[in-house]
Amino acid sequence: MIKIVIESVILLFIFFLIYAILPTLIIRMSGWGIIKRINAPAIALTFDDGPNPEYTPQLLDLLQKYGVKASFFVVGSKVKANPAIIKRMCQEGHTIGIHHYDHISSWILSPFRLKKQLKMTEQAISEITHEKVTFYRPPWGSFNIASLFLSKQFKVIIWSDIFGDWKVAKGKNGLLEQLLQATEAGSVLLLHDCGETWGADRLAPRYMLQSLEIYLQENINKGTKFITLNEVNF
Repeated sequence: MIKIVIESVILLFIFFLIYAILPTLIIRMSGWGIIKRINAPAIALTFDDGPNPEYTPQLLDLLQKYGVKASFFVVGSKVKANPAIIKRMCQEGHTIGIHHYDHISSWILSPFRLKKQLKMTEQAISEITHEKVTFYRPPWGSFNIASLFLSKQFKVIIWSDIFGDWKVAKGKNGLLEQLLQATEAGSVLLLHDCGETWGADRLAPRYMLQSLEIYLQENINKGTKFITLNEVNF
């Protein structure tokens, strides 16, 4: 009996390795089918996990204050719950992409469930914006063996810079310093406008917004340009 259990665990691990871990490593390391940087003399600000009814409107206010356009990778179920925020994003010229219907890793999605997550989120966005959805970023940047085949209708965007801003402690200790170093043209910066996902802190976006405003002030004064993904010629 113990032998059967051990063999089953080993087989399960091998399957998981082949189906999820290895594809993610290969895709992320090779850059196959994904975009980590943009070919433009500007920086792309991107935000994951929203819309959040408290922090996303504050973020939109901040971006509007400085005349900056950004890109949002949204969770479909939250789109359904907060349609007015999505409508505002669209009206103010921001790019809206897919971040699954639920904030769930591709590692534990079958090809059928992954396809459903993409389709449902695409539909939720387009019903509000009446625009084609072009971009996709999987939660945690995780892929499975079917990911790029099922998402080939989208441009898969990862990031060049990630900051751990989903934790409160990071926002209090080091986020601004890291942001201020992320000034290279072509960078794709990843931040989060929602702290409700697994492993995140609910108050984390508050500190992200504080650091982001200082970052925008300093870089706009230096002439740094910020663009949305829709403005990039891929």
